[in-house]
Amino acid sequence: MTGAQRREQLIVVARALFAERGVDGTTVEEIAAAAQVSKPVVYEHFGGKEGLYAVVVDREVRRVGELIMAVIALPGLNSRELIERGSLAMLDYIDECPDGFRIISRDSSVAASAGTFASLLSDVARQIDSILRAPMTRRGFDPQLIRPFSQAIVGMVASAGQIWLETRQPDKRVLAAQLTNLAWNGLARLELDPLSSS
Repeated sequence: MTGAQRREQLIVVARALFAERGVDGTTVEEIAAAAQVSKPVVYEHFGGKEGLYAVVVDREVRRVGELIMAVIALPGLNSRELIERGSLAMLDYIDECPDGFRIISRDSSVAASAGTFASLLSDVARQIDSILRAPMTRRGFDPQLIRPFSQAIVGMVASAGQIWLETRQPDKRVLAAQLTNLAWNGLARLELDPLSSS
């Protein structure tokens, strides 16, 4: 086996173990045993479990990010359609890569600044900003609300995806449409000054 092939084998083996047991529940010894190599081989290629985990997370974050960004960049769709298509892209990733989603949503550090699920969600939220800008501006909302609302929509889909992963109900197209319905119609009926209404 070449060095590149060995590296890829270790990534595949570790990905399966991280998905099953989490990063804290997986040891270098277990990775080495599952790959039928010695521990020094894992250290040689990745410097340890954390280095290997970082590669696995980076691959998953890039994969889901590319799926979502490709959909959000589609021309000719209105704002609501873009949000629904982006939601469905996230659910498609969860459906096709449940192990990858478990890894990035369960163990990926929220405190890290790049290459994590949290940073991916922030990147997607920045794209949603441009989708929400026109309808929110048209209705007179403070532009400072655009970023928190974008982050809330993205977080809602990701959180719902964690539940959906376990049940696979309802159909992912129905769920994407209903999550968009909740976000869009909730936004459509927002009061400009909710503090004065209470």
